[in-house]
Amino acid sequence: MSAPQPFAAPPSPPSERGAWLLACVIAAIGVAVLVASLSGVFGRTSATVAPPPVLVAAATPAPASAAMSAGAASADSVATSAGAHAAIVARPSLAQQRIDARAFVDATQTHISRRWMEGFYPIYATAQSTFGVNWLLLASIHRQESAFSTARGVYEGLNFAGCCGGPMQFNVKNGGAGAPSTWDLVSDSYIYGRRPAHYDHMTAAHPSIYDDFDAIMAAAHLLSADGAEYALSESAWDAAYDYYGHDATGVTYADQVLARAIGWSQHGFCINCGVEAKLVEAVQAAYGAPVLAALEAEAEAKPAAVQASRRGGARAVR
Repeated sequence: MSAPQPFAAPPSPPSERGAWLLACVIAAIGVAVLVASLSGVFGRTSATVAPPPVLVAAATPAPASAAMSAGAASADSVATSAGAHAAIVARPSLAQQRIDARAFVDATQTHISRRWMEGFYPIYATAQSTFGVNWLLLASIHRQESAFSTARGVYEGLNFAGCCGGPMQFNVKNGGAGAPSTWDLVSDSYIYGRRPAHYDHMTAAHPSIYDDFDAIMAAAHLLSADGAEYALSESAWDAAYDYYGHDATGVTYADQVLARAIGWSQHGFCINCGVEAKLVEAVQAAYGAPVLAALEAEAEAKPAAVQASRRGGARAVR
């Protein structure tokens, strides 16, 4: 008989540490995916948001009549209009006008991405349907005021003049003596439209000049109150002129704002495209030139009126 064989040692059970680690990693990934899905991250990055449709291609405005071009729009009529339609954003100082005039250039210094603009499209659409203002005019003012909210300091503080802030540069300092500021007058405009579920720079408290929805809705409300409608015509120019203020720089501002909006209506909305010089010239000839001529006539008439008043006072003394 052969000698009995010794029992072999039982094998050691495999370690379960690797399996547990793998399970934990998979569980963590699953939780992250669930949170991202619920928060809408996937939807915002994968879906492409298109700008609102253009209502109609606006015609290039024809030059004003010869009488109007020669200055038939009197200084009195401009003054009456200014009284009926107070400047929306500010009555800028001469220093501010000069700085703004240098800033009224065609191209932005920063290339603005499609992804950045997607958050504004639903806001433009809501503002248009709520207040009956062409979204292209609203977007053009947004571009002119803050380069689609990419300008420095848009979401904090006030501008160099210490009066205006936010994406649409609302004046928060032109009230006083019991009178509300421009922002105070329209700060509740956001309540008339449905706020999009997601957009950048949504503030915790409303209203806020730094909240894109609050500011753009307020701007649309004011443009509508000043006569702007869906048509990109003289009424839109007047509203843009009032938005900046009643002065020569305001004429330049309105010319560029309306020309840009008309160009978009004719060729499609283009985030980084410039405004056509010929369109600016056409808008200026049709709407800006008569107002500018009246402003110049008014400025020339003031010294003469002052001199006449002084002569009259001197005769009264004698």
